[in-house]
Amino acid sequence: MAVQEQVYGFFIPSVTLVGIGASKEIPGKIRDLGGKKPLIVTDQGIVGAGILKQITDLLDDAKMKYEVYDKTIPNPTDANVHEGVDLYKKAKCDSLITLGGGSSHDCGKGIGLVVSNGGKIHDYEGVDKSKNPLPPYVAVNTTAGTASEMTRFCIITDLSRKVKMAIVDWHVTPGIALDDPLLMVGMPPALTAATGMDALTHAVEAYVSTIATPMTDACAEKAIDLIFNYLRPAVANGGDLDAREKMCFAQYLAGMAFNNASLGHVHAMAHQLGGFYDLPHGECNAILLPHVSKFNLIAKVDRFAKLAEIMGESVEGLAPIEAAEKSLDAIRRLSSDVGIPSGLVELGNRYGKDVKEQDISIMTANAQKDACGLTNPRRPNDNDVAAIYKAAM
Repeated sequence: MAVQEQVYGFFIPSVTLVGIGASKEIPGKIRDLGGKKPLIVTDQGIVGAGILKQITDLLDDAKMKYEVYDKTIPNPTDANVHEGVDLYKKAKCDSLITLGGGSSHDCGKGIGLVVSNGGKIHDYEGVDKSKNPLPPYVAVNTTAGTASEMTRFCIITDLSRKVKMAIVDWHVTPGIALDDPLLMVGMPPALTAATGMDALTHAVEAYVSTIATPMTDACAEKAIDLIFNYLRPAVANGGDLDAREKMCFAQYLAGMAFNNASLGHVHAMAHQLGGFYDLPHGECNAILLPHVSKFNLIAKVDRFAKLAEIMGESVEGLAPIEAAEKSLDAIRRLSSDVGIPSGLVELGNRYGKDVKEQDISIMTANAQKDACGLTNPRRPNDNDVAAIYKAAM
């Protein structure tokens, strides 16, 4: 019998620094990559928390010139990217530092793509559409969730279509990723919870992906173990540096898993909620995860049963399907314990958004086009996706 060819990639930054005080390395690492005047891409939350000043003080001490773009919004847009590109060129920058969570990193990646390749950010929607590498790039993470500081994913909202564009491109993988728990101490409990559940979603979706490998499995399993042991303490006490550091490793490992095994319909559907209503990504994922996992269960019973064991559930003597269902219980319990809303309507109310069933048809159509759904273990039709949205309401 002929063997079908299948090549698996594994993408990570060239260098990763994790640990207390790692941020002190930023000026030296930019110089190591050949940068002399970086554009720092960040947001007003980072500015208000005093984190930007911590980094610019380091650059000032190193006598390094820089420019700051601090207008990134929680779901970064095409307008953010093109505004950042204009500033990069006007200030004659030659490198990038992204500072923040997934929003800042995604915006910076988009800026880098356009700076190096020309055109508009819309030109790069899809997989590996660019030809040239990004400028020298150091991604400095301040949340433990998205892992965008180390991935080849870039998610940008197209304002005209109200759609999140999924850009998957190996060129946007940062040259150096940096995770310093000291930058995360001031992260509020709700954000800690949302980003932690985002990391869990990455790990679970990668673990049941159709292109999972032994390498991604190892990363996903350890990430899930760490999240179930350290997310609750990190939410309860933001000053718990041990919990913060363990969540740094957890979200990075989850990033290694999904950066290479990709994701599934949780993300395909969550992207539409972010694009349509501007709802926060991590909480959308957290709410959808048990519902999509329930749909996927029969396709990967053994995998979900193993997840239940990793999550600390007692599965001895249970039939595989019963053990698998325990993983859904564990996800729901963790989500509730860290304060995630019970459904999409409640989430919308929290942020002043009117989440309506009448919008499900357009979100379903867009979710079915999202590249993240390609590796979902069970192929849903439009009615399936709509039913999941309704169940999650």
